[in-house]
Amino acid sequence: MFTVEQLGAKAKKASQILACASTKEKDKALSAIADALIENTDAIIEKNKIDLENGKKNGLSSALLDRLLLDKGRIEGIAQAVREIVSLPDPVGKVIGGGTRPNGLQIVKKTVPLGVIAIIYEARPNVTADAATLCFKAGNAVVLRGGKEAINSNKIISDIMRQAVEKSGLPADCICFVEDTTRESSTELMQLTDYIDVLIPRGGAGLIKAVVNNSKVPVIETGAGTCHTFVDEYADIDMATEIVFNAKTSRPSVCNACECLLVHKSIAEKALPKIKEKLDTKNVEMRGDEKTCEILKNISKATDEDWGKEYGDYIIAVKVVNSIDEAIEHINKYGTGHSECIVSNNYENVNKFQLQVDAAAVYANASTRFTDGGEFGFAAEIGISTQKLHARGPLGLPELTSTKYIINGNGQIR
Repeated sequence: MFTVEQLGAKAKKASQILACASTKEKDKALSAIADALIENTDAIIEKNKIDLENGKKNGLSSALLDRLLLDKGRIEGIAQAVREIVSLPDPVGKVIGGGTRPNGLQIVKKTVPLGVIAIIYEARPNVTADAATLCFKAGNAVVLRGGKEAINSNKIISDIMRQAVEKSGLPADCICFVEDTTRESSTELMQLTDYIDVLIPRGGAGLIKAVVNNSKVPVIETGAGTCHTFVDEYADIDMATEIVFNAKTSRPSVCNACECLLVHKSIAEKALPKIKEKLDTKNVEMRGDEKTCEILKNISKATDEDWGKEYGDYIIAVKVVNSIDEAIEHINKYGTGHSECIVSNNYENVNKFQLQVDAAAVYANASTRFTDGGEFGFAAEIGISTQKLHARGPLGLPELTSTKYIINGNGQIR
């Protein structure tokens, strides 16, 4: 087992070769990865069963076990996402600016790989393939450091990808995997400024905060998702009910799931019972403010800790608000800048909400569950950036590049 520093050095060396690879060479390797994942489905599932069994023994919630699960359908989905990446335009080498200066210098600004990208992530083994293949298509080597919950699944997926890349004629070390799941390996990765160009954390708020606060390597902050749905006084209640139900229950463990429902006071007595009736079919626990508890009997009372909490489970905080301004203020105070939604048929309110809410993705009359690289047409994604510099929202291929100026002259001096 290599040390984190050794892996960083290997990735750095491989990145210099990968940066010069043609689109055809990269796509050949990616296609080989997709084929190899399908061919090794049974082996991946067997390793995943070990992780699931360990997770049950260690008391992981049903939501976390769902994130951990790999079955034939999910593996096919991972492989299909890789094939979609193959079909996407290569983001490297695109001319995005420049021109000829009065002194005759020819300046071209073009896209180039970032270099070596490290990913620290938790119990989602699909991230192993998604992150590695996206980085690879954009010409970047990647160092993967997953959580202990998915160590067996992550390792076999990374081994399969490395073998496929090497058979395709490029260095296996374009994809490096950290087998050490102790906190020390994460800490070491955060200090590896000689080899790592960018670090991306994917997981819960605790992981992201730890990386942002402790990393010396530049970080793209992603993931934490305290997402809200605001049911405006001009909302279609049936539409609102379906949107809230989908946003909360289709996959409650993911970062684009709704964690808090805000309802305008003038529609609350009609909307809340209908929404509760629908959420009850999935046994969703509702935790309401005082007004919500008056309308919906026998639900839990929300505490201050419920506002801004990312449950990742079948739990939702509910608050009745007096105005759209109060809803916007609440979201901007407690949201994580991920995805927010208004349900309304009033154009002025929709426009106001979308302009004033500070988030990477702001929806009108649609579920927050659409904040996803695949749904946005990027195939897989490296994560959802909740910051404003470099990239914001789903991180697809273009966001995994930097720029370089190429200048040609004929003897000019200054």
